[in-house]
Amino acid sequence: MVIKAILFDIDNTLTDFIAMKHSCCEAGINAMIKAGLKTDRKKALKILFELYDQYGIEYETIFQKFLKKLTGQVNYDILAHGISAYRKVAVEHIVPYPYVIPTLKKLKKNYKLAIISDAPRIKAWERLVAMKIDKYFDVVITAADVRRQKPTVAPFHAALKALKVKPEEAIMVGDRPDRDIKGAKKAGIKTVFARYGNPKVKKSGADYDIKRIDEVLKILNEVR
Repeated sequence: MVIKAILFDIDNTLTDFIAMKHSCCEAGINAMIKAGLKTDRKKALKILFELYDQYGIEYETIFQKFLKKLTGQVNYDILAHGISAYRKVAVEHIVPYPYVIPTLKKLKKNYKLAIISDAPRIKAWERLVAMKIDKYFDVVITAADVRRQKPTVAPFHAALKALKVKPEEAIMVGDRPDRDIKGAKKAGIKTVFARYGNPKVKKSGADYDIKRIDEVLKILNEVR
């Protein structure tokens, strides 16, 4: 079967989300300390990421939770300094991995392209726009669009339906074996594990592993 569509995750597949998150959080903590928050930087970062583990990495009012836990109240002056610094650094650090744009340009000539992301709808779009790659994609499917997250098959089926392709005519590229790879496989889609975005994984369970995103081009030549 000829491949007609390539599906991509965003975070740690098209952009280094973890590095961006750490930089943003450090900037936010530093700004809050400068604004008067009494705390140790290392301790503050540890608490903040423990809260992310508890509430989710996309939790939108995490700094409020952080201040409440650390001081027992939310000082909105300090909060505003933290949020402002976080957002400023986020804009600067949401950049595509090397080879992403050249690879998308080549793929766009012959394939339909889609995003399947568990990020909130607006955040997924913000990242695509910040990287200046939103125009490469025919379809963007987020958890909010189907009310289901990966690894359920719902977002994958939604993307296939929108692109008008069969499961065997698509390939999914992602960094999460438990979400991207597992979900795509359940939907009958071939899978490519973005090892560069999640190098600690020993066995991905994917049909292919890649160390750079442009290796997708070689895979497509093999499966034609």
